[in-house]
Amino acid sequence: MTLTDAQRQQVAAWIAAGAKLSEIQNRLAAEYGLRRTYMDVRLLVDDLKLTPKDPEPAKPATPSVAPASKPAAPPAADTDEEEDFPAEVPAASGKLSLTVDKIARPGAIVSGKVTFSDGQPADWYLDQTGRMGVIPKQQGYKPSPGDVQDFQMALERELAKLGF
Repeated sequence: MTLTDAQRQQVAAWIAAGAKLSEIQNRLAAEYGLRRTYMDVRLLVDDLKLTPKDPEPAKPATPSVAPASKPAAPPAADTDEEEDFPAEVPAASGKLSLTVDKIARPGAIVSGKVTFSDGQPADWYLDQTGRMGVIPKQQGYKPSPGDVQDFQMALERELAKLGF
């Protein structure tokens, strides 16, 4: 790719300003009428011995976790369910209860059941890719935002107890 010295200096200035290769590609087309492929732009930047700046990594937000006001109760001895480690957490409008299955559902690393503060039950799971899923028993049910937050905090506590 043949560029004038002024155009080369402009590309160097764009790189210094933190522009990405795709942005340089678009600017070359818009400002100079030079339509080039991404690979052409990459080779140009390499020929000019320029190094694009890496974007600043996003700082992870550290969620504040409030301690549970009530310790986890042991499972009922007379049930044949595969649940273990129940926890009750105070919610915005009542109680939320969460249990972790002894044997995770197929395709999940860990799974369990939750009953939201309004009494609606649901199954939950965490799969191998880290995706969380909640399957309500009542089709179309969506828990309140307060219940979702309480669920996440209770789940985080229970999984921490189990070493996840």
